[in-house]
Amino acid sequence: MNPSQVDDPFEGKKFKLVKYFAWASFMVLAIFSFPFSAIVSQQTKEILEESYENRSRLIGKNLHFQITQNFILPMMLSRRPIQLSNPEQNKQINKIVNNTIQGFNIELVNIYDIGKNIIAYSTDPQLFGNEVEQSLEYKKALAGDVSSVLISQRSGWWFFNQLAEAKVQLKTFVPLKGVYYLDPDKESFAFDPNYIFGVFEFTQDMTKEYKGIIRFQYLVFGLTILIMGLIFVVLLLVVRKAEVMIENRVVEQQELEAQLNQAERLATLGEMVAGVSHEIKNPLGIIRSTAELLAETAESNQQSKRLSGVIIEEATRLNNIVTEFLDFARPPTLNLQDCKLEEILQKNLNFLQPEFEKRGIRVQSNLQGRTFEFQADQDLLYRAFLNIMLNAVQAINKEGLIQIRAAKEKDYYEIEIEDNGSGISPENIQKLFNPFFTTKERGTGLGLSIVKKIIESHRGTIKLESLKGQGTKVRVRLPRQP
Repeated sequence: MNPSQVDDPFEGKKFKLVKYFAWASFMVLAIFSFPFSAIVSQQTKEILEESYENRSRLIGKNLHFQITQNFILPMMLSRRPIQLSNPEQNKQINKIVNNTIQGFNIELVNIYDIGKNIIAYSTDPQLFGNEVEQSLEYKKALAGDVSSVLISQRSGWWFFNQLAEAKVQLKTFVPLKGVYYLDPDKESFAFDPNYIFGVFEFTQDMTKEYKGIIRFQYLVFGLTILIMGLIFVVLLLVVRKAEVMIENRVVEQQELEAQLNQAERLATLGEMVAGVSHEIKNPLGIIRSTAELLAETAESNQQSKRLSGVIIEEATRLNNIVTEFLDFARPPTLNLQDCKLEEILQKNLNFLQPEFEKRGIRVQSNLQGRTFEFQADQDLLYRAFLNIMLNAVQAINKEGLIQIRAAKEKDYYEIEIEDNGSGISPENIQKLFNPFFTTKERGTGLGLSIVKKIIESHRGTIKLESLKGQGTKVRVRLPRQP
C-alpha cells in the first residue's frame, strides 16, 4: 500500500466540505463587505452634503435678515423703488452680502426675481439679468422648501469616476420670504412669513472635502480587501491543516486496515504452513538419517555414496526451508534482556566480513564509540539485521558500498542500512514484505516477512526506500523502552 494514496471517498467528501466552507466564507465576505463599504462611504458623503446644506440654510437665514433689515425695509420706508440694477443699490446690497458670507466657503450668491424670472443680483456681475434656469431645486424653493443639488463634472460609473480630477459644488436654493406692498402706490407694506418674493442661490465649493471622502472610500475599500485577504489566508491555512490531518488519518486508517487484513491472511496461512511443515519435517528427518547410514555402509560403492550425499544435501536444504516456514508460522517469543544495539550490529558485520572481502564490498558505519542500550531479544534482532545485510550484499554485483548508521531519537533508535546495489523497482517495493514474494532465483520469499514480524514484535517499524539501479535503504526504528 502506498501511504500517499488517499482513496477513502467518505474522507474525500469531508475534505471537500472544508474547502467549500473556505470558499463560501470568502464569497460571503466579498458579497457583504463591498456593499457595506459603499454604504459607509455613501453615508459619509450624505452627511457632508447635509452639513453644507444646513450651513447654507443658516447663511440664507442670516442673509435674509440682513437684506431685509438693512436694505429692503429702509428702501420701503423711504418709498424708493428697489432696482438692484441701480449702481448705488447694487453696491449697497453687495456690501451686505459680502459681509454676511465672509469667512464661509461661498463661491457665488444669486438673488432671483421670481416675477421677471431673471437674476436680479449676483456676486458675479456677468450673470446680472440672465434668465432663471427652471431646475427642480429652484421650483422647490418657489414652493417654500430649501433644496440642494450636487454639481460635479465627473461621469461614468460611481467607483471609477472618483479617479477624475474635477470640481465639486453644492448649490442650495433658499426662498426669500416676508415683506410685500399692500397697495399699488407702494404707500404701505406688511410682513407675511409665507409670502415668497425671491430666491437665494448659494454655491459652495466642496472639492477639498469631497476628495477627503474619496480618500476615505479608498481607505475603507483597502481595509476591507486587506481584512478579507487576511481572513481568507487564515481559512486557507486552516483548510490545509485540515487536509494534512485528514490525509494522515486516512493513511493511518488504511495502514491499520491493511495490517489487519494482512494479519488475518498470515494467521490462516501460518496455520496451514505449520501443519504442512510439521508433516514434512518428520519424514524429511528420516530420509536424511537413512541417506547418512547408507553413505557410511561399508558395502556402498562410490556411486551410492555420491547419490547419498546428494540426498543429504537436498534434505538439509529442504529442512532449512521447512524451518523457515515454521519460523514464519509461529509468532516470535521474545526473550527480553539488556543489550546493546551496536554490539548486535557489529556481530553481524564480523560474521559477514569474509563475504565482504570476497566481493570487494566496503562498509562504513558510525557505530564506533557509541552506545545504544535497550531491552530486546538479541538473537531475534541479530537474525533480522543479518537478513537485511545479506540482502544488501546480494544486491551488489561488483565492488560496492554498504553504509550503516544508527541515531538516537527521543523515544526510539533509528538504524539505516543502505547499499548502492541494483535497487528495487517501484512495482515490487510494496510487495517485498508479502510472504513468498521474492525477486531471487532461489529463495522462499519469507526472509523479509520474518524480519518484519521480529521488528514489529519489538514494537518497532521497518520501511524500504529504493530506486531501480540506485540502491536500497532500509530504515528500522526500535523503541528505547520496551
